[in-house]
Amino acid sequence: MSWPVDVVMILSSFLGLFSLFTLFKLFHKLWWSPTRMHRLMSSQGIKGPPYRLIHGNTKEIMTMKKQAMETPILGLSHDIFPRVQPHIESWVNKYGKNYLQWYGAEAQLVVTEPELIKEILNNRDKAFPKFEKNAFAVKLFGDGILNVEGEKWAKLRKLANHAFHGERLNAMVPEMISGVEIMLERWKQHHQGKEIDVFEEFRLLTSDVISKTAFGSSYHKGKDIFEMMARLALLTSKNSFKLSIPILSKFFRTSDEIESDKLEKETRSSIIELIKEREEKVISSGEENSFGNDYLGSLIKAHHDPDKKQRISVDNMIDECKTFYFAGQETTKTLLAWTVLLLAIHTDWQEQVREEVLTLFGQQNPNPDSIAKLKKMGMVFNESLRLYPPAITFKRKVERETRVGKLILPANLNVHMSTLALHHDPELWGEDVHEFKPERFSQGVAHATNNNPAAFFPFGMGPRNCVGSSFALIEAKIALSMILQRHAFTLSPAYVHTPHQLLTLHPQHGIQVRLH
Repeated sequence: MSWPVDVVMILSSFLGLFSLFTLFKLFHKLWWSPTRMHRLMSSQGIKGPPYRLIHGNTKEIMTMKKQAMETPILGLSHDIFPRVQPHIESWVNKYGKNYLQWYGAEAQLVVTEPELIKEILNNRDKAFPKFEKNAFAVKLFGDGILNVEGEKWAKLRKLANHAFHGERLNAMVPEMISGVEIMLERWKQHHQGKEIDVFEEFRLLTSDVISKTAFGSSYHKGKDIFEMMARLALLTSKNSFKLSIPILSKFFRTSDEIESDKLEKETRSSIIELIKEREEKVISSGEENSFGNDYLGSLIKAHHDPDKKQRISVDNMIDECKTFYFAGQETTKTLLAWTVLLLAIHTDWQEQVREEVLTLFGQQNPNPDSIAKLKKMGMVFNESLRLYPPAITFKRKVERETRVGKLILPANLNVHMSTLALHHDPELWGEDVHEFKPERFSQGVAHATNNNPAAFFPFGMGPRNCVGSSFALIEAKIALSMILQRHAFTLSPAYVHTPHQLLTLHPQHGIQVRLH
């Protein structure tokens, strides 16, 4: 059967036009837009590594990170910026405080100037929404509080604020103390001088505490969720600089994409089971309006709100649970682990903080009224957060053309703000910037930063700062107080100093200390 000539000509014309349109789109995306963005930013004095077709700078970044990771930091130096973010450290020195880099054809403005960061994170003109996450990060957090915008964010933020502030936090203290007691009971099995990996110990502790305080269950009940979330976090970090072509990814799936899909489905099923179990328990008790005072109860209550405008969906509940299962223990465990490392190295400060703890509490468990009086411990935690911040990058997107400082930023430009760059900047902190000196904070954060809040922002800044920061600090203060009441500790000779980024700042091989 042969096609009529006119049909063949029409089809040929259509295919020709489609090919031209596709080529034009590719040209626009891969060349015209990047060239225009480069010229626009260059005219304002913003330079950076040259744009390379298709890959941008991703190959360079991955190579630099791989090379930096090959050797540990010698001499237990706290100068970790060149190892953890070697590309930013190198390009800031070469191109200036603010420079342009490329994630494929996407332009990314890296900002390390405090005043600009303050303006962007405060976001008074609503011009800087959250950065669009890659496919792996979406599977990890979904449309939870970390990613959403507008009314949806305001609704979820209100729920989280209510669950993790004021009297609610004080009510969580007994569960925190109980969790630390369980951990310290495990430590009794270790003989004097025997090594323990505190990073692993704090992972178990913080997972148990967030399980009990936010979800009304033990770590063991939510163990599968934690393990799946940890694996998803690893896959997200591993693929953070790998480009994917949306059309091709529908037909050619990598093993990481297949695994992440499976993990996302299984995590979702586990959380739905957790929600149903709580709902059934409430219904069977006959108290249908009382879903519990913890975070899970607040989410379920909001889902059943009589006012439809105030309700949240099942997907909202699941994504919030995923977010808090991960973030609710991630910040605290890293803060505690790096702080113990620092105190194991600087035993003079360990003794000063122990003395403060014993003066306030003796051998009694910490109480909510006195936790705020731990001034020296607060100084130590601030210095730990300065040297080893959990979140080392904050990201935003420019929604519409807007002025920041002297710069005019075009719409659709992505903005990266490196916490490490500012926390390790000698111009902001002095020549002793890489030394552990908690006395910097003896007169408070404002004095330490010369009233420049953007010089120190371990939990972010502005309306979207970390909602769980108070929870993390209270839990960390309780845990460290109870450890110091019972143990002195020194760093194991086996410890290898290899901080690296796995979404947050992790010790690559754990942190081994000896208990005394």
